[in-house]
Amino acid sequence: MPGRWTPPVKVAPETYKMGAAVVVHMTRRSVLFSPGDQPSLMRKAPTTGADVVVFDLEDAVAPARKGDARRAVSDLLTAADFDPDCEVCVRVNPVGSGAGDDVDAVLSGGGFDSVVVPKVTDADDVATVDSLLAEHDATSPVLALVESAAGVLNAHEIAAAGPTDALVFGAEDLSADIGATRTDEGTEVLYARERVVLAASAAGVDAIDTVHTAIEDPSAVAADARFAADLGFDGKLAIHPAQVDPINDAYTPTEADTAWATRVLDAAADSDAGVFRVDGEMIDAPLIAQAERIMRRARAADN
Repeated sequence: MPGRWTPPVKVAPETYKMGAAVVVHMTRRSVLFSPGDQPSLMRKAPTTGADVVVFDLEDAVAPARKGDARRAVSDLLTAADFDPDCEVCVRVNPVGSGAGDDVDAVLSGGGFDSVVVPKVTDADDVATVDSLLAEHDATSPVLALVESAAGVLNAHEIAAAGPTDALVFGAEDLSADIGATRTDEGTEVLYARERVVLAASAAGVDAIDTVHTAIEDPSAVAADARFAADLGFDGKLAIHPAQVDPINDAYTPTEADTAWATRVLDAAADSDAGVFRVDGEMIDAPLIAQAERIMRRARAADN
């Protein structure tokens, strides 16, 4: 991932897309939101073990406190010395509802790595934020939050937009948008979850799963994160530091997983055949790809 934005340097968008390649970008197992109007919580967020911290100017901040939050985030970005292994992100307000003011504020501060754009309905929303950044001679990877019927149905074009570096799924807002009732099983949003993964995978960007609202039930968070990982998500949103470790664990391969993947990849390197045997199991291209994915996650977790 490229270094945090520092005025007045302009970095070409394709540089960020290159930075999103599997080998070089930071992992995004856990993406922790921190309210933008609470400086003490924001200062602590990068110490929680989260791969990404998001200083939130949107839902976590009451309308009357937006100005205070913008100043607090700008001040923190200017003064803080963040761990380089932690991706620092800002969630702006939706396009047409404060995103421009947010961009003006955060770019008056110091460095950040990426921007979360909420309530993205189509690729134009991503392009608009990219244009707002360009007005400051800046560019940034965009984590596009799809949380409406329109956003989910347009997920492919949103994921394929040049600045998009990740698709983020928001189940709570989607449920409100379509009138669904949230359940523990989550069947009401399963199709949308899967569609986001497919769109992200087709575009070669990360897929980040929705929040789990239980903040005092780490086992439930862990189970939901494991299910999301099984669906193909690269990481999961967190709304409390207690959720970070269960999420990270769910996206970190076990020793048995990495041992299996190592045997498969070693055997693949030694074999000229399209299909070969490892531990009594027939291995072909899809299982080799699975082994490579496990090793990428293992390497990312070690960084």
